[in-house]
Amino acid sequence: MAGIGPVPLAGLMLSELGAEVLRVERMSKEQAFLVVPDAYDLDRHGRSAVRIDLKRAEGVELVLRLVGAADCLIEGFRPGVMERLGLGPEVALDRNPGLVYGRMTGFGQDGPLAARAGHDLTYLALSGALHAIGPRDGKPVPPLNLVADYGGGTMFLLVGLLAALLERGRSGKGQVIDAAMVDGASMLAAPFFAFLGAGFWKDRRGANLLDTGAPFYDTYETADGRHVAVACLEPQFFAEFARLLPLEPALAQAQYDTSAWPRMRAAIAARIAERNRDDWAALFENTDACVAPVLSLAEAPAHGHARAREAHARIGPLTRPRPAPRFSRSPARLSQPPRTDPAEALAAFGISAEDAETLASAGIVGR
Repeated sequence: MAGIGPVPLAGLMLSELGAEVLRVERMSKEQAFLVVPDAYDLDRHGRSAVRIDLKRAEGVELVLRLVGAADCLIEGFRPGVMERLGLGPEVALDRNPGLVYGRMTGFGQDGPLAARAGHDLTYLALSGALHAIGPRDGKPVPPLNLVADYGGGTMFLLVGLLAALLERGRSGKGQVIDAAMVDGASMLAAPFFAFLGAGFWKDRRGANLLDTGAPFYDTYETADGRHVAVACLEPQFFAEFARLLPLEPALAQAQYDTSAWPRMRAAIAARIAERNRDDWAALFENTDACVAPVLSLAEAPAHGHARAREAHARIGPLTRPRPAPRFSRSPARLSQPPRTDPAEALAAFGISAEDAETLASAGIVGR
């Protein structure tokens, strides 16, 4: 069911893994804060798209016919919306007992916040993870919408769908997946809950190994106003970094002496500020010092490693990441712009061209 954010990305990834994906859109124009042309719209690439009038009983029945031929249905509405449309899990599973019904919400299908609106930042704030992201002397920093929307949302929805399909192969039965972004974001933070419980993590920003607290796990500005990322956590990697920077011997021997961290940070910052980003990148590239240039989105596809692995592809005017992960025997396919002929879209689900034309003539399906 058409939407924004986590569900469309799940559709893209499923299509590139080999699934036949049909996107059901509203008859009226989708409401969106950002309208992307089809050539660039990865929310629609790799799948067929058909507009169906869900305000009419015939439109609802058409979706149920599609459900009858489907392995999965995924939707990202607030709880109760699909039920009000007549397409809730009970009805859908009655039509297809083997259906895996994936539900993607911010807060889940129940609980006091279930009906509330929110976005990635909302869910990340409630998970505890946002509190930990940002500098010691600054406010929490939004990590784009990568963590709750796509990490806690898309990826956990996909795990649920694929696990349910695997289980269906044993039981023959479908089931409902309740994927909530706040749950997924919380699960992504599970190791930090463990560190906190064990006393290895301070519950404040900028005071720990991985949150800019450690001077050897942070970003530094270079002479040209750009940045490098320093991530030499292990002693052998830090020793390589200290040798090449170079760092004075007293500090090079004090990696985990937290009393030395302020002086170490100042020394690293001063030294890195002396040279341009790409000069540092060249110095550290073939070492284990764990230093990398902070590349922009526009720069990343041109990096030597990305080029060697052909990590990006060009589809018409769009440069985008290639599908991941990679498979030895059944490679993923690179999606193309959406197929929008209703007859073609519906044919994959067993609906004849004659039926599709009748539905279009009646205004149940958009041409």
